[in-house]
Amino acid sequence: MNTSAPLGDFLRSRRARARPADVGLPAGLGLRRTPGLRREELATLAGVSFDYYTRLEQGRERRPSRAVLDSLARALRLTADDREHLRHLATLTADPPAATASAPVTTVRPSIDALLTQLSPSPAYALNRVSDMVAANPEGLALFHGISSWPANRRNTVRYIFTHPLARDLFVDWDTTAQASVAQLRTMNERYPADPHLLELVAELSATDAAFRHLWADHTVGPRRHTTKAFDHPDLGAVAYDFETLHLPDGELRISVYTSTGRQASYS
Repeated sequence: MNTSAPLGDFLRSRRARARPADVGLPAGLGLRRTPGLRREELATLAGVSFDYYTRLEQGRERRPSRAVLDSLARALRLTADDREHLRHLATLTADPPAATASAPVTTVRPSIDALLTQLSPSPAYALNRVSDMVAANPEGLALFHGISSWPANRRNTVRYIFTHPLARDLFVDWDTTAQASVAQLRTMNERYPADPHLLELVAELSATDAAFRHLWADHTVGPRRHTTKAFDHPDLGAVAYDFETLHLPDGELRISVYTSTGRQASYS
């Protein structure tokens, strides 16, 4: 596995996003062969040599300093999430993990099941690092309308958002939900970007949904944050929830909890 590839891929994606005018450069004469900044332009802006930056992007330079990373981040005008991701990728490049990732967990301990039960009637569920729904209370399962008809090992929230026929109507702001789900998937798996369980899911969704394919290729990153989610639910009607994500100490599991800002419903 080329462990340098993720860093180079991310830099290329952000270089392609940057417009010369946004960083004070003239657009130049004629058409550019590729969108965004040229390598030599970014190298100049970041104060590094063209040869050094080319080696970094191609994976032949494996230990960029913090100063170089910060200069690249400033030149590319990266967001805080992008800056953090860039640093994680640089660490991975310099010191690749000694072993491949273990398989994502598929069960939770009894105390987590009990916690989800106690959270009723608020919808709640537990996800592993590839967003498999490994446990849920009845409200949490019912919130993703129709997911209960899928086999348990197929109940993945990213898969649901992009492939379930009801999803684009269920989530009132589907575009934001979709982007956030992909950003979280990449962020949760940045230490093991070549994990076969991740790659299998990415290959499946890339082959079946153009929106997912675009978001994944764009290297969207970022953790889940508090937000309000609105649903047009077949059973609940129009309802909004405050959404929180709680990460468990082992780093593998996270619990998503929805507290209603509108009317509640009971599930039997």
